[in-house]
Amino acid sequence: MKRLLLWLLMAVGAVISIAPFYWMFVASTHDTTELFRSPPPFLPGDDLLANLKSLEETIGFSRVVLNSLGTAVVYTALSVLVSAMGGYGLAKYQFRGRGLLLAVILATMMIPFQVLLVPLFQMMASIGWVDSYESIIIPFLANSFGIFLMRQAFLDFPDQLIESGRLDGAGDLRIFYRIVLPVVRPQLGALVIFTFMSQWNSFIWPLLMLTSEEKYVLPVALSHLTGLTRVDYSGLMLGALLATLPLMLIFFVFQKQFVSGLLGGAVKG
Repeated sequence: MKRLLLWLLMAVGAVISIAPFYWMFVASTHDTTELFRSPPPFLPGDDLLANLKSLEETIGFSRVVLNSLGTAVVYTALSVLVSAMGGYGLAKYQFRGRGLLLAVILATMMIPFQVLLVPLFQMMASIGWVDSYESIIIPFLANSFGIFLMRQAFLDFPDQLIESGRLDGAGDLRIFYRIVLPVVRPQLGALVIFTFMSQWNSFIWPLLMLTSEEKYVLPVALSHLTGLTRVDYSGLMLGALLATLPLMLIFFVFQKQFVSGLLGGAVKG
C-alpha cells in the first residue's frame, strides 16, 4: 500500500508538471480566437502549420532561433572555460589576497542586475558595441556562480596528482586540461546546463543592446508578438514550445554527468 500510494503521488506530480507543456502544445495548434471559447479546447487542432508559417513571417522565427543558438553556444563555451580556469586558480594556487578575491567574487552575486544596467550600457556604448553580439556575450563571461561552483569541485582534487604531473614534465595548462578537467565532468555538465539556460532565456539585456531586428534573439523576438491591441497567443505558445526543445536536448545530453555526479556524492567518504 505504501508503494502504491507513492506511485500515485508521483503520477499526480507528473501530471501537474506536464500539464503546462501539454497546454502550450494544444494552444499552438489552434487559432488565437479558439483559445477563449468556453470550454477551451483540450485536444490538438489543425492550425499548427499555419501558426508556424505566421510565426516565421512575423518575426523570422528560424533566423532568431539561429541567433539565440549561436550566442548561447559561444557564451556557454567561453563562460564555462573562464569559470573552470578561475575556480581552479582559486582552489589550487596559493597567492596573497586569495581569500579577499573569493569574497569579492561572492559579493558580486548579491548585486542586483538592474543596478548594473546603466553603467554597463554606457560602457558598451563608449566602445561601440551597441547592437552587436559581443555586448551580450563578453560582459558576463566571468560568472560568479560558475567560478564558485568549479572552485568547490577542484578543492577535492588531490594535490598529489597535480605534483605528479609536474614531475613528469607536464605544464600547468596540460595538467588542467588532461588531468583535472576530466575528473570534474559532472560539475562541468551542471554548469553547462545552467549557463546555456541563462543565456538562452536572457531578455532584458539583449532587449537593451540589440536594435536591429535581424539580430534579435528568441526572447526579444517573441516579445514583439504582444501588440497594443492584439496578442498572438497561439504564436507565443508555439514559440515558447519550440524554445524549450534546445533546453530539453541539452539536459538529456548531459543527464549522464548529472547521474554520475549524484552517485559519486552518495558513495563519497
